[in-house]
Amino acid sequence: MDGDVRHIIVRFGITKDNDGRTVKTHGANQDITERRQMEDALRQANRQLNLLSNITRRDILNQLMVLKGFLELLHEEIDDPKTLMEFIKKEETAANAIEHQIKFTRDYQELGIAAPEWQNVNASINKALIGLPMRDVHIEIDPNNPEIFTDRLFEKVFYNIIDNALRYGGTGMKTIRVSSQVINSGHRIVCQDDGVGITAADKKRHFSRGFGKNTGLGLFLSREILAITSITNKETGIPGQGARFEILVPKGMWRLKGAGT
Repeated sequence: MDGDVRHIIVRFGITKDNDGRTVKTHGANQDITERRQMEDALRQANRQLNLLSNITRRDILNQLMVLKGFLELLHEEIDDPKTLMEFIKKEETAANAIEHQIKFTRDYQELGIAAPEWQNVNASINKALIGLPMRDVHIEIDPNNPEIFTDRLFEKVFYNIIDNALRYGGTGMKTIRVSSQVINSGHRIVCQDDGVGITAADKKRHFSRGFGKNTGLGLFLSREILAITSITNKETGIPGQGARFEILVPKGMWRLKGAGT
């Protein structure tokens, strides 16, 4: 036994004769573990969607209030071109923030829309690379090539991690390496680059909504995607020696390619 918890439905039947005496018993077992995993994941996705809908609506309304406030100020007579330009720049900032929020909801609305399924790690990486400007950065994919039971947006996890490396890894970054290994609590996938790394101060807020120099939503979305099937992630790199993202997959949520098929 590997210690995995399985969910089983056990059915029993009894056959009796005309006098009511038991002459035969029979039973059947049905493994419903994967069905339970799907049900749990969909419930988790619904909770996350409700939470994010409330947060996103509040954020957009806040930015609209800022935008309307500066528009109202523009109705006043402003003779100073410098002040006028400052107001316009602040309005543009608020409008851009609203645009980013709406684009984020476009991605997030697909979260949990379908039941989780087995996703191949290397195939997900290759899909992510299609939309990224890789320059001369080389990707080393995972030689173990596991499959992960997760949401269909799994490829966006790698898209956001690699995009983050390309943006902030520095011009000296040349390689992004993906590897994995079995650990006591399940399976660990590591995505590591040879760039400048992430400072200790930034590590604490790296996955927080809105943190970062770009939209501040990509790594946050990655964490939410993984959380649907109880997968966690963290950044464990050493500043100055590259970023290192770990994806920790619990037992029952991973398998080697082709296992069980």
